[in-house]
Amino acid sequence: MPIRILAPEVASQIAAGEVVERPASVVKELVENALDAAGRAVSVTVREAGRKLIEVADDGNGIPAPELSLAIERHATSKLQNANDLFQIDTLGFRGEALASIGSVSRLTITSRSANSVSGARIRVEAGLAGPVEPIGAPQGTVVRVEDLFYNVPARLKFLKQDTTERRAIDGLLSRYALAYPQIRFRFISDATPVLQTSGDGDRRAILASLYGVEVAKQMLEVLAEEDDPTTGLMRLTGYISPAALTRSNRKEITFFINGRWISDTPLTQAVLQAYHTLLMVGRYPLTALFLQIDPQEVDVNVHPAKAEVRFTNQDRVFSFVQRSVRRALLAYSPVPAMPPTQNLWGGGQSSGFSGQFSGGGEPGIGLEWGIAHDNVNAESRAQNDESGTVPQGDIQHSVFSNLPLLRLVGQIGAAYLVAEGPDGLYLIDQHAAHERVLFEKLMNQRAHQAVPSQALLTPQVVHLPPASASLLQEQLPVLRKFGFEVEPFGPGTFQVRAMPALFTGSDPALALRALVEDFEEDEAPLQTEIEAKIAGRVCKRLAVKAGQALSPEEQRALLDNLEACESPRTCPHGRPTMIHLAVDVLERQFGRKGAR
Repeated sequence: MPIRILAPEVASQIAAGEVVERPASVVKELVENALDAAGRAVSVTVREAGRKLIEVADDGNGIPAPELSLAIERHATSKLQNANDLFQIDTLGFRGEALASIGSVSRLTITSRSANSVSGARIRVEAGLAGPVEPIGAPQGTVVRVEDLFYNVPARLKFLKQDTTERRAIDGLLSRYALAYPQIRFRFISDATPVLQTSGDGDRRAILASLYGVEVAKQMLEVLAEEDDPTTGLMRLTGYISPAALTRSNRKEITFFINGRWISDTPLTQAVLQAYHTLLMVGRYPLTALFLQIDPQEVDVNVHPAKAEVRFTNQDRVFSFVQRSVRRALLAYSPVPAMPPTQNLWGGGQSSGFSGQFSGGGEPGIGLEWGIAHDNVNAESRAQNDESGTVPQGDIQHSVFSNLPLLRLVGQIGAAYLVAEGPDGLYLIDQHAAHERVLFEKLMNQRAHQAVPSQALLTPQVVHLPPASASLLQEQLPVLRKFGFEVEPFGPGTFQVRAMPALFTGSDPALALRALVEDFEEDEAPLQTEIEAKIAGRVCKRLAVKAGQALSPEEQRALLDNLEACESPRTCPHGRPTMIHLAVDVLERQFGRKGAR
């Protein structure tokens, strides 16, 4: 084929693909324009997760009518004059591509009035073709309305994700910008439902409370650090980080802003994780909202088409500064972990790992169902084990319920593992993974028989979630009802729990709801094909006993009995092993009784 110049509409759609990837990309570009225009209030309205409508309104400086037609041209901007300005950018936008790109893949309408104009002006763009500028009455500021996104690019529209996913991306974006600009009043409405509203009073901790709840906001640790260098200038880090006890299962809550710009920077994320080194369990990550101010000449923001990545002149210095500042804030406040009032570290008769009292006599207990039935043979074998202190080597070597051998409980070690003796060696059982498997199989069995008993709460509990999490939970409410939860919306980002499965009686219902949304990106490969199993696995993971919870001998025995009754006792629902086995043969070799090591 001969070389030819692409048609303007084709070139514009190709360029738009670099800037406008999804509805959240449109929201980001328009919100950043509103912030650059010195707006004190920013309102975002979307319908159908942004596919049908995205409208961003601000009360900023506005665009003069004579410049309105120029604003939608590619590479038209008021923020750069020459190439040297690229190395000292102090605005969020600078390329002049956003409005042109958006207009080429949607029906775009811009209405604006500048401060010194008596009337406003409006221009419409459809698939990159602009109409005339029309005078119109309007308040000071700008309203950008994007309708039918990707209507003329069906391939791009086809590859958008489900509304829940796209809406969650918008929720997360606006939540981050609300934290970064607490002096700006943000308002977000999705499908006529208010999702986010901030006061604009500059109180960042109050915004944390509205996004994550009061309890989380109270725990967050403040970071305030400065460092001045003669060659690279002043660096200032502010924001909030979570204590070591408050974590998530993924990195998505590690948020960075550089000079007011939200960026995704792997080295900075790694600097935060190094600051938490030795303080977090494997696979757990902190919540952070950190804001770095640095000389614009020391950072290059002209790297990524969506301006999501940056480069630093002195990467090592920035990395070290962030790592030291976060570590210092962590060590300055190291709270003593609070112990639940029902916890008994000494293994007495009171329930230590579960809420409420231990209930014997075959009655169901709290958290674990103590009255699991065994047949007579199994019960007699268990009694013989208890009396003799040894595991019988006769005909019955395995539980009648599973391929797990009959085990004799020895005790608990490290407040995290059960030690048991089997006919073929030593078993170490992870109490959290084991209890997770027990709860999961019981809940799924009840669900299969459509007989999940529900327990009404004496006092309904109100749970507050961030906007992104609230929209996700809203989608899962019908599934939760099938599992015995009664949850209903109770205001923007707020839900009221009125009942929960009897299996979890005594547990915190807020933990169950947050388990569905906070760890959403966790690896759940064995459960991906079944949404109900995925949800049940998340809830059971959160409500199962944790490592560090001392269990009484009765609770240890009940957990072991319940695990033997499971169909798949050797792994938790997420595929992690519940136990490890040390064979007698291995022990003999280790002690030099049989052959060489």
